[in-house]
Amino acid sequence: MKILWKLSKEAIRYRTLYILAILATLSLTVVNLAAPRVLSSMTAIVKTQVTDEGLVRIRNLALILVLLYLLRIVFRFMSSYLSHKAAWYLVGDLRTKVYDKLAHMHLGYFHDKQTGDLMSRVVNDTRDFELLYAHMIPETITNLVTFAGVLITLLSINPKLALITCAPIPLIIFASFTFGRKVSPFFRISQQKMGELNGKLQDNLSGTHEIQSFGREDYEVGRVNEKNFEHVRAMLQALKVSAVFHPSVEFISSIGTVLVVGFGGYLAYAEGLQVEDIVAFLLYLSLFYQPVTGLANLVENMQQSLAGAERVITILDAPSEIVDKPGSMDLQNVKGEITFDHVSFSYIDGIPVLNDVSFTCKPGEMLALVGPTGVGKTTITELLSRFYEPDSGRILIDGQDIQNITLKSLRQNISTVLQDTFLFNGTIAENISYARPDASMEEIRQAAKAANIDQEIEAMPQGYDTVTGERGVKLSGGQKQRIAIARAIIRRSPIIVLDEATAAVDVETEKQIRNAINSLAGKRTIVAIAHRLSTIRSAEQILVIEEGTVVERGTHEELVRLNGQYAHMNAVQKENE
Repeated sequence: MKILWKLSKEAIRYRTLYILAILATLSLTVVNLAAPRVLSSMTAIVKTQVTDEGLVRIRNLALILVLLYLLRIVFRFMSSYLSHKAAWYLVGDLRTKVYDKLAHMHLGYFHDKQTGDLMSRVVNDTRDFELLYAHMIPETITNLVTFAGVLITLLSINPKLALITCAPIPLIIFASFTFGRKVSPFFRISQQKMGELNGKLQDNLSGTHEIQSFGREDYEVGRVNEKNFEHVRAMLQALKVSAVFHPSVEFISSIGTVLVVGFGGYLAYAEGLQVEDIVAFLLYLSLFYQPVTGLANLVENMQQSLAGAERVITILDAPSEIVDKPGSMDLQNVKGEITFDHVSFSYIDGIPVLNDVSFTCKPGEMLALVGPTGVGKTTITELLSRFYEPDSGRILIDGQDIQNITLKSLRQNISTVLQDTFLFNGTIAENISYARPDASMEEIRQAAKAANIDQEIEAMPQGYDTVTGERGVKLSGGQKQRIAIARAIIRRSPIIVLDEATAAVDVETEKQIRNAINSLAGKRTIVAIAHRLSTIRSAEQILVIEEGTVVERGTHEELVRLNGQYAHMNAVQKENE
């Protein structure tokens, strides 16, 4: 009920469509209830000697019957289409809402999640809401009204026979609730296995190059097959229970029909029950048991819908750990001064990543972070953009604590270039202007020139209209990095973060990227993470990080003279050049 109440609040915006669909459904039910009565009246006329007056009445009743059947078509269309329209709009809204929630979740939320499973929740699990709102709700209303209407009609025809008709109903209701309890876990497992299958497919399709490089195609086909049939087996378990339940309900309903026929024959013999009343009873009988047997499908659809709803609501109810605090202010007129004031942080309690880190980077300076892999360099930049919150200490931009700044304005003033550059499947111009969609073509070219990539783009057959392919697969690593730098430049953010921007490129490309970085010197505050020290030799301040602590700081020349960890790293790299 809690889930259904939460979902009903989502559906309330389409109440007009639902009200019209419900009215059409009620009208359809009235038509269905009226038709057997008309047929019963025609039977009563035919049973007696048909006169001219009787023929006229039969003609009129036949015309009424045709009109009822035409109205049935109209009301059925309205009931079906309007309920489906509302349901699919709701599905569309929920998909957007779930993605919006994911788009604003902190990065830590995704650490133990598979992309494919999250995609399954956004696309597949939300689709099951259509079953709930396009089928279950209208059919439940139809069934309840039909059941009540037929029961009243049968009681008015013959109370004794009506009570006999109701005999199987308690058994059917009991069987339905038992079925619901049995089948619910299987649908829940089925949804989970579908998510795992999507996760595996997403991983494998993203890693096709690695799979083929190591000749693991057959192994991965086997893994996908395993995940695939885990879902199949879960579905078959649910269908096995359904395959027992549905025929059982039909059998119980058939017993009810047998009771009516047998007892009706007895009443015709003993109490003179009229033939037209028996005909009416038999016509209404299918309408009477239809809502009850339909309960089986409703229970099955509900269990399937709720299994998907639980997975969707898990995302919607997940807490967003990093949000704007009450009274947060926009960051304006940023000069670019960055201060870390005794900052400590850990991803897992008891395992510190940063320990009492303090530094200040003045506006327009380059701050370089160097040190072995895994010592917290990238964590510093992610804390700066508030992808995570520090356990203790403060981070300030222009003297303002970033926890008192709105997330949107904070991140608008920071542009990041990652080692693993992500380009969207679009043109080069679209990728460069992604950070500022209103940028003109001339501004895009100027940003590309500043990133030392303009000439290479112009040399391509389609120039700036060249399609990059998924994740920029059609470009080299150096080209992707410089396009990412151009994307950061065109945003005009006062702070630029370069996370290993030259780690995966050759020496010549590194030189081009270094020239692009140097062209920004003095214009933007740059925080650069680098293993290649040649990239950051001109930095005004270099921090050497070890085990989450700043162990050395100074310019390149100062650190070389210090003859410590940085000097050792510099000497090793010179030997390898």
